[in-house]
Amino acid sequence: MMYFAHEMSRAALMPLRMLTGAQSQLLRHPDSPLSNIPGARSIASASEVFGDLTRRYPKPAFNLNSTVCDDKRVDVQEVIVKRHPFAQLKHFKRSTERPDDPKLLIVAPLSGHFASLLRGTVEAMLPDHDVYITDWRDACRVPVTMGDFGLDDYIDYVIDFMEHLGPDTHVLAVCQPVVPVLAATALMAEDGHPATPSSLALMSGPIDARIDPTEPCKLATKHSLGWFKRNLVHPVPAPYPGAMRKVYPGFLQLAGFINMNFDRHLGAYRELFKSLRAGDHDRISRHREFYDEYLAVMDLPATYYLDTIQRVFQEFHLARGCLRHRGRPVNPAAIRNTALMTIEGAKDDISSPGQTRAAHDLCINVPSARRVHHIQQGAGHYGVFNGRHWREEISPKLRTFIRSA
Repeated sequence: MMYFAHEMSRAALMPLRMLTGAQSQLLRHPDSPLSNIPGARSIASASEVFGDLTRRYPKPAFNLNSTVCDDKRVDVQEVIVKRHPFAQLKHFKRSTERPDDPKLLIVAPLSGHFASLLRGTVEAMLPDHDVYITDWRDACRVPVTMGDFGLDDYIDYVIDFMEHLGPDTHVLAVCQPVVPVLAATALMAEDGHPATPSSLALMSGPIDARIDPTEPCKLATKHSLGWFKRNLVHPVPAPYPGAMRKVYPGFLQLAGFINMNFDRHLGAYRELFKSLRAGDHDRISRHREFYDEYLAVMDLPATYYLDTIQRVFQEFHLARGCLRHRGRPVNPAAIRNTALMTIEGAKDDISSPGQTRAAHDLCINVPSARRVHHIQQGAGHYGVFNGRHWREEISPKLRTFIRSA
């Protein structure tokens, strides 16, 4: 009922949004006599903030239409090279031949935001790498006839994408996928699979969520799995294509993210109001560029969500050495020929420092000369893969690591 009520509230707000939008236009238009009344700019600005807070945010585009290779700007085309019901493999194909550039598979998190959250990650790696990314689908748009999706299926998808790209591929897992990506690599290494990654970079994820648990980690252990199933899993309402599919709704995940830093987000919208009133278009643009991405959320398949809660955040299967994939034990010690890099943010409040580094304790047979750990001072969770710290300090180290693998 919660999902249905959420959709009904959105529908109920639509007339008010239209009214306040029209009001804002009337109060701002230079030819409108209403624009000259006292307080007109404040009322118009408040109306625009209301519109921003209540509108539906669609899946954002990457908008990476070009990059620079060898000091020349070249075109970039997005090409889907592999499709599955819950994900597709996207290639950022550059209009230049650079056969010596490493193939890089970026595994985006399936945790509520779209893969475009990693736009800055892709942008920084495009000049020197042949880049692919996992583009996860919003579960509310996957018909129930397409079957279910759990953590084992996630691992299968990663293995299939690696097989499609073939040997000499490098993999970067950002946040949530560090566990399934490490598991997929271990299974392929144990099988002697020729497409086992040449290098594996794990970034800000819960390899061992027992280490200095953050608020999301504490929430997972505070409640039983049944509590999550009863309170956070809901059927998708009509008319979505995935009607009746059970999901963890994106709007609930977003509410959790916002509540973690409520004062900061509240302050951001106060500043938006001031910027709108003052006509500061640069600050307005920067705010909306961030929040158009941040507020665009997707639903997660319920089986996958509950699997992750139980196996990663409650029972710590990988860290305890008891993770299984379709009944088969996952053995990270089987990884021998894949270079390993872990990256963490010193101020990360989602995956605290130490949780990702724990991968080195599991991959005991990776030679020490092929291991790297980097902790970025001053960076929070988002800042590890986007922004100044990522562009100026982390990505150069990652490029060096991949080239030397």
